[in-house]
Amino acid sequence: MDAETTVRAFADAWTALDYDAVYALLAEDVRYHNMPLKPVVGRQAVRAHLDAWPVDVCAWEVLHLAVAGEVVLTERIDRFVRGQDHIVVPVMGAFEVRGGLIVHWRDYFDLGALKPRKA
Repeated sequence: MDAETTVRAFADAWTALDYDAVYALLAEDVRYHNMPLKPVVGRQAVRAHLDAWPVDVCAWEVLHLAVAGEVVLTERIDRFVRGQDHIVVPVMGAFEVRGGLIVHWRDYFDLGALKPRKA
């Protein structure tokens, strides 16, 4: 799977909340960095980190995508629903892919955007 196909499959897996597919696309030693926060290293550590912020609904809307070899850049709108809270986050994401797996995932966003608003 090429880098673009991997990242598109990753976005689709998030939108479907197919966690098996999400984590299957991450390398065992993946480095995940939400730029306002500290990086997380390793698939199991990423899973534990993300499991601490459960969502009922997730939709990644990819507005633009650029590919340069094994690097994929995305401009996205990530939408989440947690109970009665609706969260909309504009995101710039950078993914480094090797062998069909994401080895480095960086998301740049305003931490204040995570403040929920009621439906």
